[in-house]
Amino acid sequence: MHLDVLDLRNFYYRTNLGRVAQRAIRNQLLEFWPEAKNQTVVGFGFAVPMLRPYMEEARRIVGVMPGQQGVMHWPAGRPNVSVLSEEVNWPLATGIADKLVVMHGLETSEHPTALLEECSRVMGPGARAMFIVPNRSGLWARGDGTPFGFGRPYSLGQLENQLKRHGFQPEGHRAALYAPPSHKRFWLKTSDLLEGMGRRVSAYFAGGVLMVEVSKQVYRPTGTPVTNALRRPLSVLPAPAANPA
Repeated sequence: MHLDVLDLRNFYYRTNLGRVAQRAIRNQLLEFWPEAKNQTVVGFGFAVPMLRPYMEEARRIVGVMPGQQGVMHWPAGRPNVSVLSEEVNWPLATGIADKLVVMHGLETSEHPTALLEECSRVMGPGARAMFIVPNRSGLWARGDGTPFGFGRPYSLGQLENQLKRHGFQPEGHRAALYAPPSHKRFWLKTSDLLEGMGRRVSAYFAGGVLMVEVSKQVYRPTGTPVTNALRRPLSVLPAPAANPA
């Protein structure tokens, strides 16, 4: 079940821990995608905190929020780019997205297969998607004090296998949120240091979230090709002999 948009907004924008989480995940995303010049960037679930760095240079940004979650105006103080949508039927044209970020969407979906099919539909040629989910081996998935304690946590193998089954090719992965999910001042102040240390110690086991970048597989047609012309055209058959009078 999707979380309520008000709870997500309050966590990311009104708590210090949420701001720390937002910064840690967004920094990792920017290492994958440092720019999105003249591209269409789509976020699904509650991915809008990750999209702000692309606001100035992207051709278009759309934050798709499922009906079970609810929608909010985003970004604050600027024209709204978020839209309320059915979970598996987005109001977007096929192939429109150059970049897609899914956060607080896959692990809480009641229809993950249909959701992944919808993700594939909106991705254009050469598009990339980033799936951000709770890490089942991390501390953040073990309590319900943050949004990452809800839904189905994944291991890296589980997530990549699920994505492959739906026509996605994993291109890279990372983790984030190595600091514990604590509101205590000490952990908040040392979060940046712990993020750096965590990435050197463990690629993904200790992080609170997993981030997997994928491309969409395009299959070549199989079978014997059919051509419009024969390699050795048949000669014209001779006309039948006239019947004797």
